[in-house]
Amino acid sequence: MSATARDIDLNLLVALDVLLDESSVTAAADRLGLSAPAMSRTLARIRTAFADPILVRSGRTMVATPRAEAVHPEVKALLDRSRALFAEGRPLDPARLERTFTVISNDLLSPALATGLLPRLREQAPRVTVVLLSEGHHPDDLVLRDGRADLEVRVITAPAPETRVEPLLTDAMVAVVRRGHPLTRAPLTPAALAGAPHVITSRRGRLRGPLDEALAGAGLKRRVVATMPTFAAALQLVATTDLVSQVPDLTGRPLTSALGLTTLPIPLPLPPIEIAMAWHPRHDNDPAQRWFRAQVRSALDLRNQAGRSVQG
Repeated sequence: MSATARDIDLNLLVALDVLLDESSVTAAADRLGLSAPAMSRTLARIRTAFADPILVRSGRTMVATPRAEAVHPEVKALLDRSRALFAEGRPLDPARLERTFTVISNDLLSPALATGLLPRLREQAPRVTVVLLSEGHHPDDLVLRDGRADLEVRVITAPAPETRVEPLLTDAMVAVVRRGHPLTRAPLTPAALAGAPHVITSRRGRLRGPLDEALAGAGLKRRVVATMPTFAAALQLVATTDLVSQVPDLTGRPLTSALGLTTLPIPLPLPPIEIAMAWHPRHDNDPAQRWFRAQVRSALDLRNQAGRSVQG
């Protein structure tokens, strides 16, 4: 056996993955349960093995080199397959599972998902960590393929051809206003909705949406006075003004309830909001991933949860 083959240490790939996720020796050490000096020595070994600095200082932070960025997706894929290989044929014990799952979602779905998911994980899998990332800078066709996320939970608009997509929930847009708003004094009509000033949510700063098309079909036009990058930012503004906004009904409830806002059915035909869960096919047979997908599925069973809440 050659010296190169004899010296291969696959544990270095685990450390490399965590170092590139965290961009910090200290944070990587904490995540792996090592001391900072031990993590530094591991980074030195990784640099030697790859003949590359891997992480370099940039001001107060560390950034990955082009070589590190190029190999990171391959490292993640290899580790994912390795975990699945060792897990095949073994029953999964969630109580002993130590894993970090990264999920990309928007700022409305993330609280809804966390509310349903975290108590379940605390009880069944206390060593599992969930990282919820904003969807703002993560194109649909890249995050799963390159391993930056385990799951996407959102409206899936442009998945890569190989992506597995499972519908989770159909939601509907509702109007949202502060408590005591003039629009709450009578049943909402298209004319009344069009006559109110609006703030809309758009990551790209768009001033029009499906509601404008529906209003135009009724011969009406609304006045949009502002756009905000997140639902949370728009609803904070709604809470202290007479502005009107829109949110998906089911997934928006945790935030609208927390802010004491009132939701009103929109008296116009709007397209449904299809929320789906997406993952890369390399995770199909990973028992831990399959288990986690089941937890997400149950956590976002919002219609049944709402029904049980009403009955209670």
